[in-house]
Amino acid sequence: MLTVVPDLSAALSADEPSSPLIDQIVRDGARRMLAAALQAEVAAYIDQFADLRDEDGRRLVVRNGTAEPRTVLTSAGAVEVTAPRVNDKRADPDTGERKRFSSAILPPWARKTPQVSEVLPLLYLHGLSSGDFVPALGQFLGSSAGLSSSVITKLTETWKAEAAAFMTRDLSAVDYVYLWVDGIHLGIRLGEGKLCLLVMIGVRADGRKELVALADGYRESSESWADLLRDCKRRGMRAPVLAIGDGALGFWSAVREVLPETKEQRCWFHKIANVLGALPKSAHPGAKKALAEIWNAEDKDHARKAIKAFDAAYGVKFPKAAAKITADEEQLLAFYDYPAEHWIHLRTTNPIESTFATVRLRTKVTKGHGSKAAALAMAFKLIESAQRRWRMVNAPHLVALVRAGAVFVNGKLVERSDGPAPSVTEPSQDATEQAAAEAA
Repeated sequence: MLTVVPDLSAALSADEPSSPLIDQIVRDGARRMLAAALQAEVAAYIDQFADLRDEDGRRLVVRNGTAEPRTVLTSAGAVEVTAPRVNDKRADPDTGERKRFSSAILPPWARKTPQVSEVLPLLYLHGLSSGDFVPALGQFLGSSAGLSSSVITKLTETWKAEAAAFMTRDLSAVDYVYLWVDGIHLGIRLGEGKLCLLVMIGVRADGRKELVALADGYRESSESWADLLRDCKRRGMRAPVLAIGDGALGFWSAVREVLPETKEQRCWFHKIANVLGALPKSAHPGAKKALAEIWNAEDKDHARKAIKAFDAAYGVKFPKAAAKITADEEQLLAFYDYPAEHWIHLRTTNPIESTFATVRLRTKVTKGHGSKAAALAMAFKLIESAQRRWRMVNAPHLVALVRAGAVFVNGKLVERSDGPAPSVTEPSQDATEQAAAEAA
């Protein structure tokens, strides 16, 4: 049985007089268990090569004392570690380079555990100022080592390099079938005005969501979008089947020029806001209900009838509000030509809006970003972090059918037939597998 605190006086370290007893006990127990684990790791490594000997019969892999003590910041607090060393005299037969023992538990020069290393940038991204790390976490973790503002600030330089590498990666091996686009405006503190981020999030052929591109644009202009699309196309991006975005974007003229085969779907979230903005508040309750009758209709025919009803009810008194629906009728109802399981994903740009709620939170806390480069890097890391939690689209196997050119009528697959009229049915497993193979 492991004795966590055999000597209470040893647990009560002289340099931690104000630390609560329970925290000292936890840290001492963690230190003892870590030391035992490191000793066991080294023993197993040496035993693995116990039969290897030199010409004089001496072992090639032996112990070599201990390294200098170091303090490692863990989730249990600051723990002092004295790691055992190994003298490995083996050499690589091809290069002649000496073999080296590297601990999988405690890598060389590690001062923080991976869990702590990951949480620090997340806390910074979510609003904790770089100058607040020492007072906020120093007492909690039992040490302020590795928490200085300079250490945290250096993260942004790393993020800038990662964002730059991301925006030059090869896209030829990835197929994005659906594409959400939007322009996000962020405040800049250092006299540079506002940053307009051009964001593209796609759905791969296997149904997974993924950040496609993130770039600094100029007021969401068609030129900025066209430059971004051309760059993605140059790097191998295939034209998406359907793009979803706000009707006010310069994206649409750009995509018609660069990727003319991509079809258009207007975002209902933005469209409803635009329509309500053209109506008096007294008309909002009825208008919301009438608009819901359109985008929630069971099929395209019912949606068209609901549009006519909306135009009849509001077109005379509020022609501008009605025109916002009637002028974009085809683009607003494009989602009906795709699997019904995907409708909830295709009607709005919610994947972008919900993701950037975190970015806006960080901006609100810090009163804007220091520079455009820092804001771009910050947004990239926040999206990268959020991306790990994104779920696949509903019925992901149907995405491959969409890429393969399968026809859907009111959300249901139309199977090819030699008869006079096509039959509407649910996709069979064979048809799904065949389409997936064609898409691949």
